[in-house]
Amino acid sequence: HSRSRNYKAEFASCRLEAVPLEFGDYHPLKPITVTESKTKKVSRKGSSSSTSSSSSSSVVDPLSSVLDGTDPLSMFAASADPAATDSSRKRRDRDENAIVGSDFEPWASKRGEILARYTTTEKLSINLFMGSEKGKAGTATSAMSEKVRTRLEELDDFEEGSQKELLNLTQQDYVNRIEELNQSLKDAWASDQKVKALKIVIQCSKLLSDTSVIQFYPSKFVLITDILDTFGKLVYERIFSMCVDNHSVLPDHFSPENVNDTAKETCLNWFFKIASIRELIPRFYVEASILKCNKFLSKTGISECLPRLTCMIRGIGDPLVSVYARAYLCRVGMEVAPHLKESLNKNFFDFLLTFKQIHGDTVQNQLVLQGVELPSYLPLYSPAMDWIFQCISYHAPEALLTEMMERCKKLGNNALLLNSVMSAFRAEFIATRSMDFIGMIKECDESGFPKHLLFHSLGLNLALADPPEGDRLQILNEAWKVITKLKNPQDYVNCAEVWVEYTCKHFTKREVNTVLADVIKHMTPDRAFEDSYPQLQSIIKKVIAHFHDFSVLFSVEKFLPFLDMFQKESVRVEVCKCIMEVFIKHQQEPTKDPVILNALLHVCKTMHDSVNALTLEDEKRMLAYLINGFIKMVSFGRDFEQQLSFYVEARSMFCNLEPVLVQLIHSVNRLAMETRKVMKGNHSRKTAAFVRACVAYCFITIPSLVGIFTRLNLYLHSGQVALANQCLSQADAFFKAAISLIPEVPKMINIDGKMRPSESFLLEFLCNFFSTLLIVPDHPEHGVLFLVRELLNVIQDYTWEESSDDKIRIYTCVLHLLSAMSQETYLYHIDKVDSNDSLYGGDSKFLAENNKLCETVMAQILEHLKTLAKDEALKRQSSLGLSFFNSILAHGDLRNNRLNQLSVNLWHLAQRHGCADTRTMVKTLEYIKKRSKQPDMGHLTELALRLPLQTRT
Repeated sequence: HSRSRNYKAEFASCRLEAVPLEFGDYHPLKPITVTESKTKKVSRKGSSSSTSSSSSSSVVDPLSSVLDGTDPLSMFAASADPAATDSSRKRRDRDENAIVGSDFEPWASKRGEILARYTTTEKLSINLFMGSEKGKAGTATSAMSEKVRTRLEELDDFEEGSQKELLNLTQQDYVNRIEELNQSLKDAWASDQKVKALKIVIQCSKLLSDTSVIQFYPSKFVLITDILDTFGKLVYERIFSMCVDNHSVLPDHFSPENVNDTAKETCLNWFFKIASIRELIPRFYVEASILKCNKFLSKTGISECLPRLTCMIRGIGDPLVSVYARAYLCRVGMEVAPHLKESLNKNFFDFLLTFKQIHGDTVQNQLVLQGVELPSYLPLYSPAMDWIFQCISYHAPEALLTEMMERCKKLGNNALLLNSVMSAFRAEFIATRSMDFIGMIKECDESGFPKHLLFHSLGLNLALADPPEGDRLQILNEAWKVITKLKNPQDYVNCAEVWVEYTCKHFTKREVNTVLADVIKHMTPDRAFEDSYPQLQSIIKKVIAHFHDFSVLFSVEKFLPFLDMFQKESVRVEVCKCIMEVFIKHQQEPTKDPVILNALLHVCKTMHDSVNALTLEDEKRMLAYLINGFIKMVSFGRDFEQQLSFYVEARSMFCNLEPVLVQLIHSVNRLAMETRKVMKGNHSRKTAAFVRACVAYCFITIPSLVGIFTRLNLYLHSGQVALANQCLSQADAFFKAAISLIPEVPKMINIDGKMRPSESFLLEFLCNFFSTLLIVPDHPEHGVLFLVRELLNVIQDYTWEESSDDKIRIYTCVLHLLSAMSQETYLYHIDKVDSNDSLYGGDSKFLAENNKLCETVMAQILEHLKTLAKDEALKRQSSLGLSFFNSILAHGDLRNNRLNQLSVNLWHLAQRHGCADTRTMVKTLEYIKKRSKQPDMGHLTELALRLPLQTRT
């Protein structure tokens, strides 16, 4: 017995009350006017006080009281000496200005590249320190003079041969030994064996004078200086810790006056020990490593040491060893005193004076002995020279950079020097003088350092900064003349990769096409492209990064032939993904351009065909996302038939990716609805046939999907679209297919890699399904409510979890549906589709069938409630009983005595065992009393009297 509903009246009663609002009234976005009350206490006792009010036009901030200086920190700052505050602030500002900024590329970023680039297959040797017992005996001596004498004897003993030479080490063995020495240094320091630590550092520094395996020297420098850095840090932290006592802590920006005498004496002791090292190279490196410790001794310590260390390097005869020593001094100098540029510049000019040694007889004889050619030798200087140039050019004025350029010219435009200049100087400086640099490159002696490397460095700068507009074409022509003559494919593609970006940035598709054609010409013979996939990928990325208009991009004649060079499947797929990502990101308007469609279909097909049984789910998801992005951007406007043909072709091409098929089904459904919108619901014979073709497309495609809930939801969605387009028999077919699929729903389903119970998802789907079934008209050849009956049979036969109440929740939703179906006019309709309210017109036989179904469903619910009369299920029984009560209250006609008595029984059942939530019961009863005051609801007053509230006892 469903109660009659007047939906319009119910909507009107639920609508919010409209309140007229004048412009002068409060608005949430208007500035707030706050009235501030100031209360003045008259006495401690009593309540009399005087209050004054003032109006403020701005919001009073509760934190603003800190601005008047009454908070503890402000008061403390105010009490400090103003002069001291000013001087400390100035000093802090000066120190902050001295710190190297984030625009300075740190050494750590270069370290890995050097280790990877400078390797060797030759055997290496290393001298390992052999510890003696003398050290341990000496440390136990109590007299200070004896201790000092013993330590000096230990150093002498070390220098006189307490070491072991390991020969025939591979590169990896050598690296392992160096790492062992680094760890030994830390262990010795931790066990307070400071002399042993110093011996290890001296021993490692000596290795930097050995150039017997010259190709490995840059990597050896990196490894050894790591140990020196560790040592310098340990010494600094040790002395810094000596300055800390119970009363004071040394500030970060301290002066020598803050340092106590013990720390200063220890610091001097370290410098004296290092000064006693006999050999130049270890003495230089170890002192440079603790350069920062000069801060403990005097303000000018570092500025005095840097020029002296610079002069020390003049005593190193080997130019390679010398240049790396200068690089280390620059590195330490930039860390501890970047403001002392004069010393760094002196270091650089010293280097220029000795630069001609590189081509001297001594070096040439050494290269002959080691069998090393000049083109292999000169690049060994690059890491050190690049670093030196980077340090001196950092924030340097234009005049200094120009002076350096002039000095390079005086040295005969040496290619190695010029390359370092272009690698280190600011890109803007290089770009504005591009033609000058090209002139210098032309005049360079190519022996030992090829010109194409110079053009590579120039191209890197021009990618970051623009040259003068009038020079751009001439620059490209001059560079490409050299690049295109390169015979080695690897050298060629390394240069082409850099200059493609310059071409894309400043020229049209014609020039880009010429460059791509030249790359294809050089890389196709002997399948040279197979060894250069990273560079070719980089070229593609740079081209598509500058050509966002894909109609222009695909009109570049050599673009697609360029893609054909990617023969390796994994690389080809990565390139296709890059193209699609750019298309999705930058394509603003839908397209029907046949050039774009054909090219991108080919690209998407390449991605799709790479999917196999071993493809990861994340990869499939990514590919599907990219293909779907393309499908969404294809639009033929009002040519709906062409659009459907495209979707048919896409289905055949992308059948292995389920998310793509799902997208195609949604796209076809949207196409059918757009057709309906264009025809305003009045289909002609042609459009009716077209929407039936769309519906057929979906009906055929859905069964090929794997996900069970994906299929169920698409059957429902497509059925709704068919219904909206007056395809009634097709809609019935969709709904029947969905009903027949429900028994196949498994107990557990995979959600994001985890197995979850499926019943909650099934409940959600069925509730949606019931909402649609309300407006589906009965088939003339089937019985009344045939779809609802079929669905109820499937629900009855489905195997539900014993501990679950979802089946009863579904039956409750069915009651809501049947109640809505018994109304004279339904809550909603589909335009031009007659639902059962129109077909049956409140026919008594239809209502009787409806009531029978209601009784059957209610009997099932009550039977289930009886089965929950067990101790462990009482709470579930109470919850379901109250839920069923609320459903009867909302949808049932409680003037019917049987229904009225049933609702009273359910109320008692919900409270029987004290499991009900008292607050919920109270609110429900208040709601019933409130509704009883509405018209035609007087019978609820009597019902409310029969619903007692029980308290827990």
